[in-house]
Order: sequence, then C-alpha cells, then structure tokens
Amino acid sequence: MQSPNHTPRIAVYPGTFDPVTNGHLDLVDRALKLFDKVVIAIGINPVKESLFTLEERLEMVRETIGTNGRVEITSFDGLLVDLAARYGACAILRGLRAVSDFDYELQRALMNRKLSPDIETVFLMTGFRWIYISSTIVKEAARFGGSLDGLVPPLVEERLRKAFRESDR
Repeated sequence: MQSPNHTPRIAVYPGTFDPVTNGHLDLVDRALKLFDKVVIAIGINPVKESLFTLEERLEMVRETIGTNGRVEITSFDGLLVDLAARYGACAILRGLRAVSDFDYELQRALMNRKLSPDIETVFLMTGFRWIYISSTIVKEAARFGGSLDGLVPPLVEERLRKAFRESDR
C-alpha cells in the first residue's frame, strides 16, 4: 500500500507507433511493473512519412490498450522533455532491440539529459519474442501479404491489410 505522500512514478513512452506492435504492448506491460503510470506519447514527426494518420494511430493504441487507468495516450510535437515535464514524469521509456538501437537511443538520451537533467531515460530490452519486430518490418510484411500472426493485435492487422488493399487501387 502506498503512503498518502507517495509521488506517482510516471514514465513517458514516446514513438510514432505506425503501427503499434505486440513488442510495444509488451514494453508497456513490463513498464507498469516499474512505474505507477505510463504515458504513451505518439509523436508528430514531420521528417517521417507515416502510413496511418495521427488520429488513426491514437485510435489503434487506445483500442489495443483498452481501459487501463494506469496508461494514458496522447500525442505531441516539440520537445519530448517538455511533454514529460507537463506530466510530472520522472522517466522517458525506450525499448532496445539491438546494439544498433543503443547508439541512436544513447544520443537522444544524452540530449534529453542536457535539456532536462531531472528526467531519466530508462531502457528496457525488448522481450526475446519481439526482438525482430519493428513497425517498419511489420508494414513491409503486410504490404506483400506476409503473415502478421503474433506480431500485431488483430485490429492492427486488419487496418494494415485494409491500408495496403486501398493503396493498390
């Protein structure tokens, strides 16, 4: 039982989630063992071309997460540390699949630390089941009719299949 003076430990989990995968969901489940609340922050990245609109990505994440009072879903543009500060977060959550992820994520974590020294970056290793999954690989498999069984929630698979059927027209 938490004391009445307990400050909730909040982590912000940023990404484009284009689309959300079972690897993302696994990371959220595991983060909830460490944090009182996880804020899934879907970034607006003008450099990245997304398959799904921001609204579609928000909807897919909301539908796959369901009603969990310890998870909040939002979108953002601008500095991640500013969003984390608005939520009173103590941490930014990032998943690592391979050494190549670490180099990129370390650079981002160091910049975030420079911008906001009070917010830690927490790296969680992706579960072995999901180590090869990325949104990019999932989209490529879907584009060419490959099996997505176990890679994404059924709702997301349905949306991917529909998106690629419509793009073939």
